[in-house]
Amino acid sequence: MAMETRKGFRFSSFKAPDQSPFERLFEIFQELITHTSGDVDEALDWLRELDKEYSLTDEDYTIEDFIEDLKAKGYIREEFEDGGETGDGEPGEGSRSITAKLERIIRQRALEQIFGKLKRSGSGNHRTGKSGTGDEHTGDFREYRFGDSLDHISMTESLKNAQINHGTDGFSLTEDDLVVEDTHHKAQMSTVLMIDISHSMILYGEDRITPAKKVAMALAELITTRYPKDTLDVLVFGNDAWPIAIKDLPYLKVGPYHTNTVAGLQLAMDMLRRKRNTNKQIFMITDGKPSCLRLPDGNYYKNSVGLDDYIVEKCYNMARQARKLHIPITTFMIAQDPYLMQFVRHFTEANKGKAFFTGLQGLGEMIFEDYEQNRKRRLRG
Repeated sequence: MAMETRKGFRFSSFKAPDQSPFERLFEIFQELITHTSGDVDEALDWLRELDKEYSLTDEDYTIEDFIEDLKAKGYIREEFEDGGETGDGEPGEGSRSITAKLERIIRQRALEQIFGKLKRSGSGNHRTGKSGTGDEHTGDFREYRFGDSLDHISMTESLKNAQINHGTDGFSLTEDDLVVEDTHHKAQMSTVLMIDISHSMILYGEDRITPAKKVAMALAELITTRYPKDTLDVLVFGNDAWPIAIKDLPYLKVGPYHTNTVAGLQLAMDMLRRKRNTNKQIFMITDGKPSCLRLPDGNYYKNSVGLDDYIVEKCYNMARQARKLHIPITTFMIAQDPYLMQFVRHFTEANKGKAFFTGLQGLGEMIFEDYEQNRKRRLRG
C-alpha cells in the first residue's frame, strides 16, 4: 500500500547570512554613500553614529579597521596635500573619495535592489516578430540574396547543395548553392532619462533625489549588462539642463534651482536626434511644476506661483515636437497635487505618451516594466 504524503510549508527560525564584519559594514556603507552623494567622510560619520547606537563593531574589528580594509580593497582612495605630512613628520589629514570600482558596485547593488538579480543575456535581447539581420539564429535556412552578410552563410548546407547540384566528381560551388541561416531582428532602444534636481526634490521632509538616483544607476547597469546595444543618456534639469555621465550618478545632488522642464526636453531631443536607433524614448522623473524658462537674451523667466500659462504652453509645444519625431515621453510624477496631475495629463495627451502618478515606493519597478514594454514595440519604417 502506497504511503500517503502530505504537502505543505515548513517554517524555521530566521538565520542571518554568515557575513564577516567587513561585509556587514560594507552593505551599510554602500547605502550611506548613496545618500551622501559620494561624500566618504560624511558617510563614515553616519556609520560611527550608527555604531554607537547599534554596536555594529567590537574591539576586534573597529570602524578604523573597516576604513583600512576599504582602502586595501580599492574601494576608497585617500589623497594628501603638501606632501602628506604634518610639521612633526606625521601623516597629514587627507581627503577621501570613492573609486571607480566602488561606483560600479553601487550601480550593481541598485540594480539588485530595484530590478532583481538579472543575468547577462548577451548582446541585445529585445526580439521583434520580424526576422532579418540580427544576432540570434532562427534555425531556418533560405537562399542567398545579394547583400547578405558572408558570416551568415551556412557552409555545411551550402556544400551539401553543391554536391547535390553538381555531383561529387568535380567540386563546384556557385551562388545558387549558397544558403543563409536566418536571424531574428532585435530592436534597439535609445533612452534619455531626465532627472529633476530642483530644490523641491528634498523639501517637505522627504528625500526624493536618492530614489531617483538609484533608479538611474540601476537602469544604467541593466542596459549595459543585459542590453548592451541599447543606449542610455542621463540629464538633469533645474534652471538649465545638462548631461551627466553614468559614473557621476552616485554624486548627484539637488541644487537651489527652479524647474526648467523645457530645457530638459530640448536637450533630450537633441541627444536622441544623433542616435541611429529607430526606437527612441524619454523618461522624465519630476515632482514639481515647470517654473522656469531661459529667454533668448539669456535671462531667466521664473514663476513659482501656480502654473504659469506662458511656461506651460512652452512645455506642451515641446511635447508636440517630440511626438512629430516619434519620441514618446513617459512622465513619472512623484507629486500628487491635483492641478499638477492635470498639467501632466495635458502634457501626456500632447505627446501621446504615458504618465505614472506615483510616490517613491515602486518607482524603479515601474520604470523597468515600462522600459521592457517599450522595447517590444514594432520598429517604425
